Amino acid sequence: MYETIRLEKQGRIAHVVLNRPNSMNAMNGRMMKELADCFKSLQNDQSLHVVKIYGEGRAFSAGGDIKEMMDPDNPMDIDLVMKDISRLAKALYTLPQITIAVIHGASAGLGFSMALACDHVIAEENSKLAMNFIGIGLVPDGGGHFFMKERVGVPKAKEIIWAGQTLKAHDALAKGLIEEVTAEGRGMEHAEAYSTEVLRSPVLSRLASKKILHSLKLAELEQVLEMEAAAQSAMRKSKDHLEGIQAFVEKRKPEFSGQ
Repeated sequence: MYETIRLEKQGRIAHVVLNRPNSMNAMNGRMMKELADCFKSLQNDQSLHVVKIYGEGRAFSAGGDIKEMMDPDNPMDIDLVMKDISRLAKALYTLPQITIAVIHGASAGLGFSMALACDHVIAEENSKLAMNFIGIGLVPDGGGHFFMKERVGVPKAKEIIWAGQTLKAHDALAKGLIEEVTAEGRGMEHAEAYSTEVLRSPVLSRLASKKILHSLKLAELEQVLEMEAAAQSAMRKSKDHLEGIQAFVEKRKPEFSGQ
C-alpha cells in the first residue's frame, strides 16, 4: 500500500515505520504524502489505542530530503509539499490514540517536528536531535514552531530554533523537549513498556484528556501551519537558502548575507 513507510497493526497497537533506510529516512515528497494519508487513516480506527512511530535502519529521520530539493530535473513543488506537511502535522496531533516517537540515530528538521508532535518521546542516549532548518536558511515546518513552543515556551523555542544546534538526548531531556532517554539499542524495549502501561490504564480517560487539551489548541496549530507554509515558500526564494543548500552539498561553512 505504501512505498516509503510501513503500517503494521498488532492488537491495540499500530506501528508506523519510516522505511527509506538507505536515505536515513529522509522525507521526500512521497513519504510526506504517505505519512499524512496514514495518520488520516488511523483517525477513525477505534480498535487502536497506541501508535508507535520509528525509523528503519540507522536513524529515525534525517529530515527533508535535500537531494530531492536540489534535483534540477524534477524540482520539489514546495507549495504542494507544504500542504502534505500540514496535513501530516494536523492528522498526527489529532490522532485519537496515544502516540509514541521512538528515536535512534538522527531526528532532524521535519523528522524532529514530527517526533515533538507525539504524546511521549523516547530517545536513545546517542541519538542526535536537531531543529536545524536555519542552517539552510529555512524555518521549521510540520508545526515545529507550535510543538516546540508547547513543550518549552516561546523564549526557549526561539533560542533552540535560532541556534539550530544538534542536541544529544540528555540535553533534549534537560530542556523539556522529550520525555525519556534510554541506553543505546533499548528504545523499542522502553516503548514496549510504556505501551503496556498505557494499555493497562483506563486508556479512554487518557484519550479524553488528550482530546480536551489538543482541541483547545487546534485552531492555533492550523494558524501556525499556514504561516509556516507561507514563510517556507518565501525562504525557498531567498539567497541565504540557496547558499545554505550549496554549502551543505559542498560540505563547507555557509556565508549568509541576510538576503
